Amino acid sequence: MHCVKKIKEDLYWVGGNDRRLALFENMFPIPRGVSYNSYVLSDEKTVLLDTVDKSVSGQFFENVEYALNGRNLDYLIVNHMEPDHAATIGEVVLRYPDVKLVANAKTVNMIKQFFNFDVDSRTLIVKEGDTLNTGKHTLTFVFAPMVHWPEVMVTYDTTDKILFSADAFGTFGALNGNLYADEVNFETEWLPDARRYYTNIVGKYGTQVQAVLKKAATIEIEMICPLHGPIWRENIGWFLDKYQKWSTYTPEDDSVMIAYASIYGNTQNAAEVLASRLADAGVKNIAMYDVSVTDVSEVLSEAFRVNRLVFAAPTYNGGLFPKMETLLLDLKAHGLKNRKVAVMENGTWAVSAAKHMRAILETMKDIEIVEPQVTVKSALKETQTEEMDAVVKALTE
Repeated sequence: MHCVKKIKEDLYWVGGNDRRLALFENMFPIPRGVSYNSYVLSDEKTVLLDTVDKSVSGQFFENVEYALNGRNLDYLIVNHMEPDHAATIGEVVLRYPDVKLVANAKTVNMIKQFFNFDVDSRTLIVKEGDTLNTGKHTLTFVFAPMVHWPEVMVTYDTTDKILFSADAFGTFGALNGNLYADEVNFETEWLPDARRYYTNIVGKYGTQVQAVLKKAATIEIEMICPLHGPIWRENIGWFLDKYQKWSTYTPEDDSVMIAYASIYGNTQNAAEVLASRLADAGVKNIAMYDVSVTDVSEVLSEAFRVNRLVFAAPTYNGGLFPKMETLLLDLKAHGLKNRKVAVMENGTWAVSAAKHMRAILETMKDIEIVEPQVTVKSALKETQTEEMDAVVKALTE
């Protein structure tokens, strides 16, 4: 049975949901699943905007067939070639052999890399600003390179003022019947996954996202249809503001995140003591994570949320505890900046964790490492109270 959602009189959601997949891109935990959004425009010409992952292809093709209502498919617009949105292009071509693929030159090359059918004879190549008239609707193509692949473009329906935004403005989480962001408690139940999706998938490309936001500011947008997560039709400015902050590495909250690694609990104790003293100093909404327990994608997302960070880790094999090293390298890879940072280290002999943490942090842009650097030798002592207070002062003044 089809599971089509009507968006406008002639526009339909024909995607699917996967609640079985454990790791998105075989990396990021998605306990709430993920949606793969695709859209059919049934105008004088019929248009399919992107396809879906193979995991939901059965539901997808049933949905497309229902939305077309016996009509042939004229165009398939390929906004993004990542396989979770493009894996079923080959089967679309088999089912609808007369379809024209609408894509830019970089996309065409990628289609040829993934598939073996005759691409050139089936392709309409578009450039920045080109339009496609389908009858009542005029679709304009706006390039969004490196958000987050080099071929990405977005499609703007000038008739209904709808932006089909590819991976931009998407989020983890399967759709549970409600298609629109205003039908769910987005700020409390979806925002953490939206932030984690952006920071981990797109986060390092802040400059490129800023370029897209500037283009978006020049057009009137009444609806955003992303490739993952709910559709936006109300309070769009609120979500655009989140993207503005994330893409400029501007913290959302005036708070502290403490990420620690602890083998036998002594480094954790030092982190707990610091958290308690930060709270006494008036810091609210402190976040604490054991990097051996919490997935790195969660910790990275929180690092984008707050303006102050603490990293506490033991020395391990003469270097840095591996889980902490992974976190710091991931933060560096995603271009995190504009943060105040404190480091704490532990070791029973030859303590060197802080040296290795600082070596990574010092290569990152606009990261202020505050003093003092706290060194715990096996276990935190009462004699180190002044050191802890000095760290609190450095983080709160």
